[in-house]
Amino acid sequence: MRYSLIIPVYNRPDEVAELLESLRAQDYSDFEVLIVEDGSSIPCSDVVARFGVAGTSLDHGTCSEAGTMDIKYFSKPNGGPGQARNFGAQRASGEYLVFLDSDVTVPAGWFEAMDAELSESPADAWGGPDRADESFTPVQKAISYSMTSFFTTGGIRGGKKKLDKFYPRSFNMGIRRDVFEALGGYSSMRFGEDIDLSIRIFKGGYRCRLFPEAWVCHKRRTDFRKFFKQVHNSGIARINLYKKYPESLKIVHLLPAAFTIGTAFLLLAGFFVHGAWFLLFLYALLLFCDSAWDYESWRIGLLSVVAAFVQLIGYGTGFLRAWWERCVKGRGEMEAFKTNFYK
Repeated sequence: MRYSLIIPVYNRPDEVAELLESLRAQDYSDFEVLIVEDGSSIPCSDVVARFGVAGTSLDHGTCSEAGTMDIKYFSKPNGGPGQARNFGAQRASGEYLVFLDSDVTVPAGWFEAMDAELSESPADAWGGPDRADESFTPVQKAISYSMTSFFTTGGIRGGKKKLDKFYPRSFNMGIRRDVFEALGGYSSMRFGEDIDLSIRIFKGGYRCRLFPEAWVCHKRRTDFRKFFKQVHNSGIARINLYKKYPESLKIVHLLPAAFTIGTAFLLLAGFFVHGAWFLLFLYALLLFCDSAWDYESWRIGLLSVVAAFVQLIGYGTGFLRAWWERCVKGRGEMEAFKTNFYK
């Protein structure tokens, strides 16, 4: 078996259906799919059964496989995405483990793109970028822009221009099975666990790089409120990673916090200093023009401005909150963020 695709799921049966449909449409066949239901209250067993699983009432640690795709379905108590991925990896048989989030779909030729990269130059681990699909809503396209644009994230999520080296993220990440086992898999972190693994890959001296053509369509969140919560937790995770690996904190990771403080200052200063708000307007105009040009839509351009400010301020406030709780007050991750990550 060449690839084992490991997909943790939590209350997303409709998205799992879209992902499995995109996998069924592939010409490539040397892969297996392991769906790990992580304590969902809305299970996807019925959905998975349509794509090849014979049994749909599955207890912890059992699986069934049949049909056109080699699919295994597992159900386990909730333990977070990292532990769900470890659970699947322990039951995988592929030479390479490929981790996908349940809210992605893969384009035609995705497996061939990974094979081509591995044939050209061996890699112990890799990651692929993400794009917005034509079927995405305008809000989802705007969120995708804010998470991938050089003008918002510095290109560190897979763009050709970037301010930091590429760290694979588990929405689209591959690794040799023996390397994964040697590193002990994902840590117990509930957020930032994929970057934690990427850091250990680099620290272990393994070959890791971006596969630019092995991209996926990533839905992320469907509205700005959910998106804010997601990126706020990502900001918290960055400080948690800093506490484990102080050398991992780079200037680019400080920019959203600086933007958050700067935005608050300019908004206040605008009441007293002529032109202070104009700086924010110029940045918003830059985002609007860039996104509207990319998507050929002024509406998505406007929504991208909102998404970018939500993304930067959400991450920045999470970062500052975690810095205060963990670096100033000295609290532990479990103590400081139990309601965020461990409820």
